[in-house]
Amino acid sequence: MTVTEHPVPSARARELVAGGYDTHIHVAPDVMRRRIDDVSLARRFQEVGLAGFVLKSHYLPTAERAEVVRAAVPGVDALGAIALNASVGGLNPVAVELAGRTGTRIVWMPTVDCRNQRESQAEAPEGATPPMWAQLQAELAEQGIMAPPIDVLDETGSVRAELRQVLTLIAKYDMVLATGHLSGAEILATVKAAHEAGVRRIVVTHPEFTSQRLPVETQRELTRYGALMERCFTTPHSGKISWEQWYDHIRAVGPEHSLLSSDLGQPFNPPVEDGLALLADRLLDNGFSEDEVRVMAVGNTRRIAAEKGSQG
Repeated sequence: MTVTEHPVPSARARELVAGGYDTHIHVAPDVMRRRIDDVSLARRFQEVGLAGFVLKSHYLPTAERAEVVRAAVPGVDALGAIALNASVGGLNPVAVELAGRTGTRIVWMPTVDCRNQRESQAEAPEGATPPMWAQLQAELAEQGIMAPPIDVLDETGSVRAELRQVLTLIAKYDMVLATGHLSGAEILATVKAAHEAGVRRIVVTHPEFTSQRLPVETQRELTRYGALMERCFTTPHSGKISWEQWYDHIRAVGPEHSLLSSDLGQPFNPPVEDGLALLADRLLDNGFSEDEVRVMAVGNTRRIAAEKGSQG
């Protein structure tokens, strides 16, 4: 198979993930080159029977874009998000308040600008594909316009006041908290504080990613606060973890506590609309039941995508 050829999902997998949401994608318009634009992707989702997607940008809020996509392609539920990196002021309550007012669905904790990601010395396995944002971050640093790293905890290890404000606003607007690229200790502290603040929906962002690598025991502890573990296609596909270990983590923590997403949109990776179905095929081929796959791909993704007040 050449670099331009990708596996094609089976009809069984397509049917199994129908009605699901992809809650983590990176598409154009963006500050980096992407495989497809958001309106074209909505049409693809409509063709394959997926309900919608969450537009993630590491740098810019996407709720206004999502509203335009929904108008352009009725029937596909494009949803907006915000990542609390330096470009929006970091842990900025004003940005989160305005995000809530514009219908944002997911608030990601800092990703590219959190201290953990900036200082991460974790080595990716040999041959792993580096993330596209790494080059942009290097370019910003070369220009001398790199903002200081963002801390979510103070010097005593306590949650910072700004983070508590942000979590209160996430709860106020019933948005979803996603943990971004924080460290294990930061994730635990943030999730506990979110639970105390009344945040109803929490996603632990790709716990297998190089700068997270959360042990199964930590993942299990996080589920006690209602958190879902996000199992991204790109993490094993890009070689950051083996597929076998990825499957083992799902089994150990439980499919009911896992959520499938693609994290796709890079020009060199498979089509975004194939991500959930490709995961379904792999899971089915490795001992998971149709019911387990549907819980992860449809049930839990729809729970995250649900509008305020519409959860069961």
